[in-house]
Amino acid sequence: MFEALSGKLNGVFDRLRRRGALTEADVTEALREVRVALLEADVALPVVRDLIARVRERAVGVEVLKSVSPAQQVVKIVNDALVEALGGADAANPMARGIDLNAPAPIAILMVGLQGSGKTTTSGKIALRLRGRDKKKVLLASLDVHRPAAQLQLETLANQAGVASLPVILGQMPLEIAARAMDLARRELYDVVVLDTAGRLAIDDALMAEVAAVKAATRPHETLLVVDAMTGQDAVNTAAAFQEKVGVTGIVMTRIDGDARGGAALSMRAVTGAPIKLLGAGEKLDALEDFHPDRIASRILGMGDIVSLVERAAETIDQAEAEKLAARMQKGQFTLEDYASQIKQIGKMGSLSGILGMLPGIGKMKAEIEKANLDQTVLKKHTAIIGSMTPKERRTPDIIKASRKRRIAAGSGSTVQDVNRLLKQFDDMATMMKRMSKLGQKGLMRGGLAALMPKGMTGPGGGRRPF
Repeated sequence: MFEALSGKLNGVFDRLRRRGALTEADVTEALREVRVALLEADVALPVVRDLIARVRERAVGVEVLKSVSPAQQVVKIVNDALVEALGGADAANPMARGIDLNAPAPIAILMVGLQGSGKTTTSGKIALRLRGRDKKKVLLASLDVHRPAAQLQLETLANQAGVASLPVILGQMPLEIAARAMDLARRELYDVVVLDTAGRLAIDDALMAEVAAVKAATRPHETLLVVDAMTGQDAVNTAAAFQEKVGVTGIVMTRIDGDARGGAALSMRAVTGAPIKLLGAGEKLDALEDFHPDRIASRILGMGDIVSLVERAAETIDQAEAEKLAARMQKGQFTLEDYASQIKQIGKMGSLSGILGMLPGIGKMKAEIEKANLDQTVLKKHTAIIGSMTPKERRTPDIIKASRKRRIAAGSGSTVQDVNRLLKQFDDMATMMKRMSKLGQKGLMRGGLAALMPKGMTGPGGGRRPF
């Protein structure tokens, strides 16, 4: 999400940076391009007008036009305006960030939305998150008696998330199911009950009446509307209708990893008044993250999102395994088994293109990264090749000669050239690990990165090529 918008905005700012000192006409022309980019990204017209007006008010002033770095100042102003549009004013309010659990148990969370928005999958993701991160005892209950196998789907997700699901009793209506879920939760001391309501293909009176009746009966602490980011402006219209008819406390946007233009996220807060709380980025149950307006604005402007990257790494990487590997690396011991382990750790964090997209400045290379199809080719191929080796070959790659290479290539569905490339890459990595272990911390600090470079890589004058 946001790739097209990010690319266009960065193009505008690159042209501003090349001009050095800015005139009022330069800023006006840039804002015209920003306006077009926002409209093409499916941002609601009133939101675009408000955002451009705020930026113009701050940007066409002495402090920008006479600034040491006027283009950077404009980027900062646009960033601040984007944060506000995305709900930055809510940052100080804990209820606007993630799921609010500040209520007596059992806390009811009502999931609402249209059919196909990812509501049931999101219910499973939230249950996993509450059980794992918040250490809550969670009960999942499906109130969808209209869609075939909806209740069975939620039961399957509950098993995957390691939480309980309400036993299905055929013939019960949504209100009866909701009452039974809350009664069971009170008797068996559950902390949270996630009530997954039925959806429709479109908003109608019957859907709204059913959701409103369940809400009145259960009095949920959170009413979360699930919308599909891929539907663009329709997602905003859906959110506005649910807010008006039922009332929601927060929004969950799903499929943000798809080819969405991003305008829905920028419009949602202004149009509905409800904060976006969570983002769903994939089908996996752990693919759910908190919504941070400042971090999203940074991603849009190509400044990366290092904080989210670090948080994701902390949640997914095995600490004990990482420390064990670090100790081995310090001793200069690095095997193909260690390399395969690192590939698996990266896989847990999500797609490689998604991870790289969180790094500053990578936005411009996004197309090239996706074109290279790194996730599908390099990492998966390396995993397959290493998996085709014997334990002895993984620990001592030097024994892998021609006949072994042919066997490994055949077993992994690759070529001997692929095996050679992997071994060469691994050899370069292992050489660097040995240099690091020989230099030690003081030596590395004294010599810097140049101390790790191979002897042949020299710069002008015979010295090591500087980075």
